[in-house]
Amino acid sequence: MNNPVPLVDLAAQHAQVADEVAEGWAAVLERTAFVGGPQVAAFEQEFAGYVGVPHCVGVGNGTDAIELALRALGVGPGDECVVPANTFIATAEAVARTGATPVLVDCVEDTALIDVAAIPSVITRNTAAIIPVHLYGQAAQIEQIRELTNLPIVEDAAQSQGARRNGITTGALGDIAATSFYPGKNLGAYGDGGAVLTRNPQLAEKVRLLGAHGSPSKYVHTEIGFNSRLDTLQAVVLSAKLRRLEAWNEARRVAAQRYDKLLQEIPGVVTPVVAQGNEPVWHLYVIRVPHRDEVLKKLHEQGIGAGVHYPTPVHLTGAFGHLAQSGAFPVAEKLGGEILSLPLFPEITEEQQHRVVDALGKAVGA
Repeated sequence: MNNPVPLVDLAAQHAQVADEVAEGWAAVLERTAFVGGPQVAAFEQEFAGYVGVPHCVGVGNGTDAIELALRALGVGPGDECVVPANTFIATAEAVARTGATPVLVDCVEDTALIDVAAIPSVITRNTAAIIPVHLYGQAAQIEQIRELTNLPIVEDAAQSQGARRNGITTGALGDIAATSFYPGKNLGAYGDGGAVLTRNPQLAEKVRLLGAHGSPSKYVHTEIGFNSRLDTLQAVVLSAKLRRLEAWNEARRVAAQRYDKLLQEIPGVVTPVVAQGNEPVWHLYVIRVPHRDEVLKKLHEQGIGAGVHYPTPVHLTGAFGHLAQSGAFPVAEKLGGEILSLPLFPEITEEQQHRVVDALGKAVGA
């Protein structure tokens, strides 16, 4: 197979930080401070400053980040949280883990972001939070949600590190935000990791308490908590990558613009739409095509590492099938059968993108 193009090339990114990471890891190994070392505190401060909030608490992963943010707000059994139907299952899963119930709403077709206009119809006296997802690297319209309700807004910012809406960085738009440092994210660790961001010192303190066994100090446990902390070795990786994140995100924007131009020549392909006021970071470049599964198969046969994010709306999964019937969220269901993620990463070359587009043209029969 000639010139395969991966969906994501983590090796190319690692090459840029390898020496810095090796030096940082050596320092951690020498001090043997593997949990909660100074590198974690340093990264938390750096990332909070980058986002533009005073508080960042590192946790074990992005799902924990959402759950701990919700628990810090007091969300629990009997409560409801509004979640878009087209998101990775972790968003709804975190709600369920608190004992609350996810209440789904549809998305808008052009951006695939949460349908803000649909939110008021599902708010009840039990609604405890709204959880908009900054999908594919662009921000949901948080300020429009705020105009509709004073309920707490928990940003799912796992796919949007560095994205901005009206000049404000995601993670600083709502009351509290959760993000993931899964390796394939724009800011990715070398394993699992996550963080909670907020302007509210009480919420930050609560998240930190809950993530450390409910313990404000050693062997003092004021409530039942969890074991969810950012690993020290991962903090070293994240600090090294954070210093390069703006440049990497800009490289993604250049690549996305190139795709926009190249794909104009292929009939039937719908390219991404950016909402007014958004500066996306293109975590994923998601197009829409007819006969998506056939196109995906043909791309893979040509060595193109395309993917689908996400084929199954939350209410059509086995885990959450009790929330709604098929047909309840027609836009999310329609997109689930059409969306296709093309290879995109900071180091992708113009030649690789031409290879992707040529293969796509053959796959759709253009």
